[in-house]
Amino acid sequence: MSQEWFYWALASAIFASLTAIFAKVGLQGIDSDFATFIRTIVILIALCAFLTYSGKWQPFGQLTSKNWTFLMLSGLATGASWVAYFKALQLGSASQVAPIDKLSILFVTLFAVLFLGERPTGQEWTGIGLIVLGVLFLAIKR
Repeated sequence: MSQEWFYWALASAIFASLTAIFAKVGLQGIDSDFATFIRTIVILIALCAFLTYSGKWQPFGQLTSKNWTFLMLSGLATGASWVAYFKALQLGSASQVAPIDKLSILFVTLFAVLFLGERPTGQEWTGIGLIVLGVLFLAIKR
């Protein structure tokens, strides 16, 4: 089994950490929802350029109704996540907001069990529990 996923996931984590830092600085003096709009435009332009450069455009007609439905739901969830994340960054410290955001690990696992039929092992549940404890330890100030 290829471990290529690991390197992409690690890159995602690094870029996500930079997102928090850059956003915290960029949010100064502007509304968080407007900042999310600017971020979305930048992402749209960057992805269009990437798809063009890599030749990965596909005909929209090849997408099934299931593709459309779940990609649109994913997009709405992403947008809601970004709006909430930027508002949280505007109101709180990056070092507190980012750990709470990582509770998504717990929610992804719970949703994967409920909706995708995945069955994490005892070791995986222990790791998730430790992550949750770490999040709480990092995010809650005395």
